[in-house]
Amino acid sequence: MRLLPYFDAYVVAAQPRERLFPGMAYQRALGGGQAGNHPVLLVDGVVAGVWHQRRRGRRATVTVEPLDRLTARQERELGEQVERVGEVLEATAELVVGEVTVGPHA
Repeated sequence: MRLLPYFDAYVVAAQPRERLFPGMAYQRALGGGQAGNHPVLLVDGVVAGVWHQRRRGRRATVTVEPLDRLTARQERELGEQVERVGEVLEATAELVVGEVTVGPHA
């Protein structure tokens, strides 16, 4: 379980795209066929959703849109990843699981 940023090398360079972006991930995470336009949720090496973070002062809200239901273990790991985003941003991070409503490069 990883939250990969915009234009992460793994996402941009991986081939064949259909294996990295299966099913709905292909439509949701590839902006016009271009990899990297959305930060992605990676589960077991495969794109399984998209995410977005919004910062307000010392707080950051990380919205994650998984494309499939997550297991309890995956939800815990996702929480750990969001905490890591907070550490990198030097902010207190809050996880929201739901639809990411912003477009590419937001």
